[in-house]
Amino acid sequence: MKIAVIGAGSWGTALSQVLARAGHNVGLWARKPEVVRTINAEHYNPRYLSDEKLSENIVATLSYKDALLRAQAAVIVTPSNLMRGVARALNEVVDDQFPLIICSKGVEEGSGLLPVEVFASEMGNPDRLAVLSGPNHAEEVIRNVPSGTVIASSSLETASFFQELFATDTFRTYTSDDVLGVELCAAFKNVIAIAVGVSYGIGYGDNTAAMLMTRGLAEMSRLVVKCGGQAITCMGLAGTGDLIATCTSQHSRNRRFGEMVAKGGTLEEFSAQTHMVAEGALACKTLQTLAQAHGVELPITDMVRAVVWEGEKPRIAATELLNRPLKAEFYGF
Repeated sequence: MKIAVIGAGSWGTALSQVLARAGHNVGLWARKPEVVRTINAEHYNPRYLSDEKLSENIVATLSYKDALLRAQAAVIVTPSNLMRGVARALNEVVDDQFPLIICSKGVEEGSGLLPVEVFASEMGNPDRLAVLSGPNHAEEVIRNVPSGTVIASSSLETASFFQELFATDTFRTYTSDDVLGVELCAAFKNVIAIAVGVSYGIGYGDNTAAMLMTRGLAEMSRLVVKCGGQAITCMGLAGTGDLIATCTSQHSRNRRFGEMVAKGGTLEEFSAQTHMVAEGALACKTLQTLAQAHGVELPITDMVRAVVWEGEKPRIAATELLNRPLKAEFYGF
């Protein structure tokens, strides 16, 4: 079948290749004409993962309508700050039964809405929506490195449809009904990865990184539970799995951004150098909306926000975090 992929960044490119390997035709929407030309003529993405040869079953286009023409589902892989505009544009093209799976990660600024909530508010019928998340670095997925992901939907039928759609012998797919938990984990782990990057950047070691990861997992769990998600989701692929990969991998843009910030770099410089968005930089602000609404304490997230957006010196922020009052390990649940 034909599947539309909306977004030709590294993750959109990798997922297009997964779908092509699974036997599907892919209509890949890209923003830049040179990306469309190169993918169609030479079968590689000139901006992202450019060393990888893409399947001839992937056809790129500048038009949403062309990407969606005769497609039976759509995969959304655009930056989180563009979600609402994409949802509005797609709503003019597809009906309210058309299945979509959202692979963008973050929280909408101002509203505090998660990606699936943004799409539901603009397009209706949340049962045809799903989300995908897990420890899936695009650089490895596109090379067929064995990986696992979780697909969550309020509808078992929708989750199962996308589970079968994406499954290959190296890309294992699992289902969940905890859409909110999966999406919160997806946003949260990027913030903790920035914190880990900052800690390495100022000279701390593996002990510090492990502490930040496990305390970050506790922080993530407190927010997930308070927002109505399932605590067990934080122990799964979208939570612990993605947290480990994003905090430890050489491929992690959020960890690299944290290291860069610790050495005096800025978000603008990072974006200019990598052509990528460090989603955790926005999430450390937008998660505050949810934390305040539910009365949840997020000290690591607060530290990252202070460093990235408020001009706090990384070493001073780290010292303040380490000097917090001592508490029981599992508080706030």
